[in-house]
Amino acid sequence: MKHIFVTGGVVSSLGKGLAAAALGCILEKRGLRTVLQKFDPYLNVDPGTMSPFQHGEVYVLNDGTEADLDLGHYERFTSSLLTKRNSLTSGQVYLSVIEKERAGAYLGATVQVVPHITDFIKERIREVEAENPEAAVLITEIGGTTGDIEGLPFLEAIRQFILERGPTNAIVMHVTLVPYITAAGELKTKPSQQSVAKLREIGLQPQVLICRTEHPLDGTIRQKLSTYCNVPQKAVIEMRDVPKSLYEAPLMLQREGLDGVVCELLRLDDAPPAATIEWEKFVRRVVAPRRHVKVGFVGKYTDLQDAYKSVYESLTHAGAAHDCRVETVRIASEDLEAGPEAVERLLGDVSGILVPGGFGERGIEGMIAAARYAREHEIPYLGLCLGMQIATIEFARNACGLAGANSVEFDAKSPHPVITLLETQKKVSKKGATMRLGVSCAVLTPDTLTAQIYGRPEVSERHRHRYEFNMKYREQLEAQGFRISGTSPDGVLVELIELRGHPYFVACQFHPEFQSKPNQPHPLFRSFVGACLGHGQGG
Repeated sequence: MKHIFVTGGVVSSLGKGLAAAALGCILEKRGLRTVLQKFDPYLNVDPGTMSPFQHGEVYVLNDGTEADLDLGHYERFTSSLLTKRNSLTSGQVYLSVIEKERAGAYLGATVQVVPHITDFIKERIREVEAENPEAAVLITEIGGTTGDIEGLPFLEAIRQFILERGPTNAIVMHVTLVPYITAAGELKTKPSQQSVAKLREIGLQPQVLICRTEHPLDGTIRQKLSTYCNVPQKAVIEMRDVPKSLYEAPLMLQREGLDGVVCELLRLDDAPPAATIEWEKFVRRVVAPRRHVKVGFVGKYTDLQDAYKSVYESLTHAGAAHDCRVETVRIASEDLEAGPEAVERLLGDVSGILVPGGFGERGIEGMIAAARYAREHEIPYLGLCLGMQIATIEFARNACGLAGANSVEFDAKSPHPVITLLETQKKVSKKGATMRLGVSCAVLTPDTLTAQIYGRPEVSERHRHRYEFNMKYREQLEAQGFRISGTSPDGVLVELIELRGHPYFVACQFHPEFQSKPNQPHPLFRSFVGACLGHGQGG
């Protein structure tokens, strides 16, 4: 297996994850099976307990691993199906090494960063190799910025790994910033020079330089970067901000010749040219669609783009399938709590309403108001995880007359706890990695809209939640038009619901956004966007 290690310098948020995913996409278009993994330097064991405002979305893998949102990029841009081994944090490394030390596994040796921590990191790389024997290339992204103290053990492990494997089997791709100074009217290469110098101090020499820039790099700038960063000029790759969609990134990097440079460095000479026709068609439908639809996106974390990253991308995929631009009108759920006038003003001109996941009581009543507006005005509604619980609470209160109906998460003394804690969660005391996590099967109810949407009797979807529909209220709600359209195989847990007589009101307890791909949009998102177009306001 060949290895590409992706590092970053100068500042954070340069797009290392996107660069890694885009490269993986191009290499797969050349017929090279690719797998990706992420090393995060923070000391949290995983991002599952971190605030969406700090860290953005928590991406869930099939095996229940709570991972960084970059793993979402990896699965969307490539055919990779990732596992817990594809995500590693400093917290996991130190916790595992210390647990081994406490168990006497090191036979009394002094436990140190080198070799024990670095050996653990290298072993994780080898584990991913063993788990993916069919893959030709493993791309490993190192989170953080070169020089950060917490990232040094990962860089030292990489240095050792490259030394063991040899320069034709493992390379470093360094993502850096080439800023434009408006007052001087020119691009500056010094930050990149300093970043590479820092990397070289650590013992790593990049073979490829990915230059994030807002302006094109001319020959003089490329030559300067090549000379002072000790990288061949053809391996100085311009990566400008994608004008309309992040899905343009693979095509942009291909035009820069990145895949050719990487294949040459790693002696992958037999790889044919990249077959990008289908990807180009998808990008065309994203950047220049023929139709348009407006969706009201009612969430708790709408101020932060990354908090709902996979949901936004799933809407993009579904829109492209309909040759349609989905305009997401982000509405903070708290803003809908001002009353009916606010609800009408904010939702009156949308063709669909989507309520995503979230935790905590803040903004819940605004979400309930949005679900009621969608139900009463026959506007297409899609609820995800919390969005299904919200739809249930609203229906119980306003269609069934169950005053005070609520989730026990928000009101432990509710007279009608239509959403209750899962039985398996009642003795859980720790927060990290203890929810219902990962892929589970759902059996669909025949002759429902949901069964029609999926076109098959059973589906497998990824979960991340502690609370569930209370089956004690099933008969009362179904008597008024509520319909359970999918359950766990044993019939105990409700996975999907819909409303009789409504053109499109569907909600699920799982997170379908984690399985949507550019040319394979998830059925729920695809059908939702189609229903929005049919609502009469899409054009």
